[in-house]
Amino acid sequence: MGLFLFVFGPFFSFFCMKQIVNTPQAPLPIGPYNQAVAFNGMLFVSGQIALHPETGELVLDNIEAETHRVLQNVQAILEAAGSSLQQVIKASVFVKDMNLFGRINVVYGEYFAPDFAPARELVQVAELPKFVNIEISVIAAV
Repeated sequence: MGLFLFVFGPFFSFFCMKQIVNTPQAPLPIGPYNQAVAFNGMLFVSGQIALHPETGELVLDNIEAETHRVLQNVQAILEAAGSSLQQVIKASVFVKDMNLFGRINVVYGEYFAPDFAPARELVQVAELPKFVNIEISVIAAV
């Protein structure tokens, strides 16, 4: 396998170029990153928080509204790249308070049905950008 990559590596990388994905349907990046990067049939979506793409305001009414906004942002990026929630392979969920798990999970289940739900981890962290309660990143097929 190593020999194959060594001999054909330059040709392989030429045909599998990285593509940047950004859409105004989700919050635009404010730093040196992109909403998503596609490579070799895979889409890597940056962590999304509950920023409303049109107003730039945070949606922090309650954890359910916040989770909906995050997943709507993720969905918009997936669709802009030609993918969908059904194509998500892995989700990483970061929360500020593990006690919110049950309420987050109910909303999450509205977007990911059991027959196509991705692999996932949900971890509690000390803090998140803009002091939000949840951030989600995904890896999907395109």
